[in-house]
Amino acid sequence: MNADYQTMGCTAVDCIYSGIRKKIISKELQKGQRLAETVIAKEFNVSRTPVREAIRRLANDGLVNIVPGWGAHLVSPTKEEVIDTSMMRQVLEEIAIRKAVQAVTPVYIYKLQEQILLEQKAAAECDVDAYIAANNNFHLVIAEASGSKTLFELLEHVLAKVVTHLLFFDDSLFKFDTNPTLNQHKEIVRALESGDVDLCVKLIKQDIYPWSSEL
Repeated sequence: MNADYQTMGCTAVDCIYSGIRKKIISKELQKGQRLAETVIAKEFNVSRTPVREAIRRLANDGLVNIVPGWGAHLVSPTKEEVIDTSMMRQVLEEIAIRKAVQAVTPVYIYKLQEQILLEQKAAAECDVDAYIAANNNFHLVIAEASGSKTLFELLEHVLAKVVTHLLFFDDSLFKFDTNPTLNQHKEIVRALESGDVDLCVKLIKQDIYPWSSEL
């Protein structure tokens, strides 16, 4: 049955975009797979125009490659690219928290606690996109607290790649029967409040290790 967007309570572009993301998360679509505009348009009972816009949004997310004359395909990162990205993340995260622990203020502590609450809510609702956003934002708040704009921008770019890789390579990360990251994030906040640099570094490594080891 076609997924008529008019019955789904969203714009055509939003529904197509969300629908494709859900298929990526559920592994219904695989890395490298072609996204045929005509097939997607038929599925959602729309013209190809909103399909193209949705695909462009997915490309901006780093999930799709668009090549003129070849069409749109889901990205297909190599194992080497995944490992390199993971290593870069670990380096940036450690630098960020070392700098942040020296400069963190109550405002940043509040921002971190806010992301933990959002992460908890997303996990309870099994909302993968909201969970990803809250998790990434937690780490970006730490980078922001470091006071380095360059570090923030680099980590933001790397985290986007990490999420893309996890969506295609990991089969269990976004199952919400357990959520160890939530407790780890709470411990990181307490360590930042105490000003314990060594503990902060230890905890941030423990926090990102399960993500990195899945890659």
